[in-house]
Amino acid sequence: MIEKNFKKEDIAKKLSQKTGYSLSFSKIIINNLINFLKVLLQKNNLILKNFGTLKIINKKERIGRNPKTNEPYVIRQRNSIQFIASKNLIKKINKK
Repeated sequence: MIEKNFKKEDIAKKLSQKTGYSLSFSKIIINNLINFLKVLLQKNNLILKNFGTLKIINKKERIGRNPKTNEPYVIRQRNSIQFIASKNLIKKINKK
């Protein structure tokens, strides 16, 4: 069965099993890769060929409500990440 959610530790274990690297070295690789992707994304959009694009989008301040009490509250302005899948990835996902 394929897992739906992975932690960094899970990815490091899979990398270690596939490559034969030690678990500690695999953790270093995964952490460095994630930090590298963060730095690239902060500077500009991140395009991963044949996979997709990660974009930073600015969300404006807006009024929301608590679903339990229906009380309105202000949702602060914030940055979020948007993922747009590439056409190749969409084709592979839809191929059965």
